[in-house]
Amino acid sequence: MREFGYERAHDVAGAVALLGADPEARFLGGGTNLVDLMKTGVERPARLVDVRDLPLGGIDPSEDGGLRIGATVTNSDLAAHPHVRGRYPALTQAVLAGASGQLRNMATVGGNLLQRTRCGYFTDVTKPCNKRDPGSGCPAIEGEHHNHAILGASAHCVAVHPSDMAVALVAFDAVVSYETADGPGDVPLEDFYRPVGDAPHRETVLPPGALITGVTLPPAPAAARSRYRKVRERASYAFAIGSVAAALDVHDGVVREARLALGAVASRPWRARTAERALTGARAGADAFAAAADAELAAAEPLPRNGYKVTLMRNLITAVLTELAEEAAR
Repeated sequence: MREFGYERAHDVAGAVALLGADPEARFLGGGTNLVDLMKTGVERPARLVDVRDLPLGGIDPSEDGGLRIGATVTNSDLAAHPHVRGRYPALTQAVLAGASGQLRNMATVGGNLLQRTRCGYFTDVTKPCNKRDPGSGCPAIEGEHHNHAILGASAHCVAVHPSDMAVALVAFDAVVSYETADGPGDVPLEDFYRPVGDAPHRETVLPPGALITGVTLPPAPAAARSRYRKVRERASYAFAIGSVAAALDVHDGVVREARLALGAVASRPWRARTAERALTGARAGADAFAAAADAELAAAEPLPRNGYKVTLMRNLITAVLTELAEEAAR
């Protein structure tokens, strides 16, 4: 591991200034991803700016039914908060599915959004990887890719985004707030992650040196009946091979509103807009749910050893939406 400096920031402006003064510095929240990458040599910051003391730890409900979540809120506190559990249950389920209790106690909301892919070629510095070393190639395309992307990939990268929490947040139109030396900014989480394209090393639209300060969830009445379902290769703590965050508003057997986002299928949380449009106004039932899944997955371009994900996601989408519809009918 490269030797590094360490400073603890006590206000947002000071944290941004510290990072701006050193282009090789990194913000440190819980460190559950960054420190691992430092140990393997993927990340080699010259300085860590610890932001855990910043006043960004609150979860504040709005009168209209939304939520404002501070960037340093731990995953454990987020999952346990009564307003999250009541207004956005899929978010609680996603966070609880995402990591062990020890990691949730350390990991922060801001850090979760910025975690890097777990592709084995990315984390092994002896291998080429366009995300880690631009222009070096993507050996996963011809190599081990059974858990890689089937949507939105490119010839330059087929890795998937690892976050469970971000999938639920995308389904509910979350907005990310950040601070820079030039002032604050906001960006919808759906637009926060860049398409992989020919520059997979540029993962987000955050300006250089920006500090995430919080996430806002707008009111979403449909989210009160929502679910996050994760499929993994073992029952214990593991990253997804496919996941779904869904919410459904059904009235008199007809879908009035559908929210759907997919995880572990692309380089970013995948908002299933095509499926949502197909569902709106349809009779709620397994046939309509499967047809909507097929419409979304028609754009899939699986590799030789991850084609199973198309079937898996079709079945997962159909099952989760069916469960939500049955709950609405009770």
